[in-house]
Amino acid sequence: MAKKVLLVYAHQSSGSFNAAAKDAAVKALKAQGCTVEVSDLYAMKFKASATAEDITGEVQNAEHFRYAEETKLAWKAGKLAADIVEEQRKVTEADLIIFQFPMYWFTVPAIMKGWFDRVLTLGFAYGHDKRYSSGIFKDKKAMLSFTTGSQESMFSANGINGDMNVTLWPLQNGILNYCGFQVLAPQIFWAPSHITTAARKTMLEAWCARMQGLLEEEPLTFTPSDCFDGEKGFQLKPEFHEKHANKEFGLTSGIHLGKPLPPYNQMKVGV
Repeated sequence: MAKKVLLVYAHQSSGSFNAAAKDAAVKALKAQGCTVEVSDLYAMKFKASATAEDITGEVQNAEHFRYAEETKLAWKAGKLAADIVEEQRKVTEADLIIFQFPMYWFTVPAIMKGWFDRVLTLGFAYGHDKRYSSGIFKDKKAMLSFTTGSQESMFSANGINGDMNVTLWPLQNGILNYCGFQVLAPQIFWAPSHITTAARKTMLEAWCARMQGLLEEEPLTFTPSDCFDGEKGFQLKPEFHEKHANKEFGLTSGIHLGKPLPPYNQMKVGV
């Protein structure tokens, strides 16, 4: 059965490298028989701020408005804003979601952060007992594909920007894995504005080549939620501490147990 892919795209220019990466992905995926939808956030003029305007009709508590709780109620009642409902439809139908963007200030552009804030509502995308490895989207895959302004060496453990594995942890663990997605290794286009046209072409060719097996790729590794004790502040259970006591590295970039971070934990599978 043909797979459905949602590509959430955030760049202002159709002449950008991000646009070229987006177009290459769409072409390569369609060539494999996939159905591809693109959410071009700037072209859509997607609203970035999460406000009470995201709910049609009255809210339950206007005096003390709580976005997560109010949108959960609105989602249940079918009272979310039309643009949110449409994006949630795309997420529901997708087997894979690719987020294509230029890295801004070590994270996603504001318009894409707004997509996360507004589309991944409580109830629809996660719940207090439905997150991480028990998450709602555990049967779906997601990945980041992005450009940097800095060279790869600058995002190393010895580089001025710090370890890219640390930079990616809030996005890949705190958003994608939190909602249950199987997170594929990111596609990182290192500083395309500082290299030759031929080198950029090579980058895109490698991206197209990866597309051939993308849907079958193994996801990155995250510590399963059942390894933590909910009655003790969701701390790692003693048996997992003991099991890992003699290991050289921590479990993940975030759950490192005071040990050196595992190399490439947020960037490559099985390294």
